Amino acid sequence: MRISRSFLIAVVLLVALHAYIGWRLIPALGLTPALSIIAIAVLAASCVLMPVGMSAPSFENQPWADRLAWIGMLLMGLFSSLFVLTLLRDVVWLIVSAVGLSLPEFRHGSAVAVVVLAWFATALGFVNARRRARVVDVEVPIAGLPAALDGFSIAQISDVHVGPTIKRDYVQAIVTAVNELNADVIAVTGDLVDGSVQQLAVHVAPLSQLRARHGVYFVTGNHEYYSGEHGWTAKLRELGFVVLMNQHVVLDHDDQPLVLAGVSDYGAHHFSEHQRSDPAAALAGASATAVPKILLAHQPRSAAAAAAAGFDLQLSGHTHGGQFWPWNHFVRFQQPFTAGLHRLDRLWIYVSRGTGYWGPPKRFGAPSEITRIRLVP
Repeated sequence: MRISRSFLIAVVLLVALHAYIGWRLIPALGLTPALSIIAIAVLAASCVLMPVGMSAPSFENQPWADRLAWIGMLLMGLFSSLFVLTLLRDVVWLIVSAVGLSLPEFRHGSAVAVVVLAWFATALGFVNARRRARVVDVEVPIAGLPAALDGFSIAQISDVHVGPTIKRDYVQAIVTAVNELNADVIAVTGDLVDGSVQQLAVHVAPLSQLRARHGVYFVTGNHEYYSGEHGWTAKLRELGFVVLMNQHVVLDHDDQPLVLAGVSDYGAHHFSEHQRSDPAAALAGASATAVPKILLAHQPRSAAAAAAAGFDLQLSGHTHGGQFWPWNHFVRFQQPFTAGLHRLDRLWIYVSRGTGYWGPPKRFGAPSEITRIRLVP
């Protein structure tokens, strides 16, 4: 079997970062020889099981694949916090040394603090990730909104990532919460799944229970393309979803028309050129005077094209709000908006923090959400 150069680089980097954590923390902790061996073994296990957990969905034995995914993803969350906190500890130590201070107790105390805080963030992040997402209410003021549409509601879910660690019970809890909102429309803004239709059909089945006055609408995220977009598009239509692929529908709400459009994922052209994301094409043929014009687009990066096309509101996800600290501070380097309600010219953009999680079952500083959007004048 031929091993790619990028894979080898990733393995070497992973080993090096684990070695760095061990080198900086284990001697400073003052552990007994037995405990030091255990600490080294935990780091070695993390180094092996993290990549195994990432690749577990491709294994044939699904129960074992899920178990390995759980272990690998939990270790990934712990590793992330250990690495970041160890790095911060070393930065503080360099500053302390540079100003000529001598703090003998800093070496041991700070190492203990890094380990305790990393475990705390991982444990609390696990609880936050696994509990049902809270409902977040957002009012969006639309200029010229017709009276009949005052209070029109959209329940948005995004980035559920049904897969190795998110299964049927988790999905059922989301469906129950969304249905309790009695929304006029339900919008699912991509990254619903991480795995094939064959693997996950039973786990997405509760989605067929979603109910809203004007139906359930879906746009693809990047993970749908990783998971087999054609199969998932067919499956979601079977479950009662309306899949909008650079298309729009006109909803008649109390004799008042409303335009709801959707685009394929911002990077869909890397998988299929004819699915290239195009907000202007999604709005083609719609009445120029219709208010509001709402776009479902997985990535916030669609906002510039949406504003140019004449949309009033864009609903997106993708970012997870960073999912857990400190990565929430880095999303802005890849996306124009991280989370919440923003304005670009006359376009409002709402970015959901996501309803599930990806990778580590960890939410710390970026809570998951089910969003209830209300249009107001």
